[in-house]
Amino acid sequence: MAKGYWVSVYPAISDPEGLTDYNELAGLAVRAGGGRVLSNFGRVVAHEAGITERVVLIEFDGFEQAVAAYESEAYQKALVALPDGFERDFRIVEGID
Repeated sequence: MAKGYWVSVYPAISDPEGLTDYNELAGLAVRAGGGRVLSNFGRVVAHEAGITERVVLIEFDGFEQAVAAYESEAYQKALVALPDGFERDFRIVEGID
């Protein structure tokens, strides 16, 4: 079974403290869904049209598990906690076996 990954890129973060509630709720939802954070707040070297702001990479044992974790009630509550005007590029991708 191919693994699943959440990939989030944040073009700009003007108020990091505004993410506190989201981060707490999202962390609980990710762990409950079987996810493991592989990268968060780490260094970024951007090339081409890349963005050097925060990149988050979360691994799940399967693609369907990653989708289910996103659709879970716990993660949907986390999404409500995102501040107004907040922008990110979020994808769920399937890994290679």
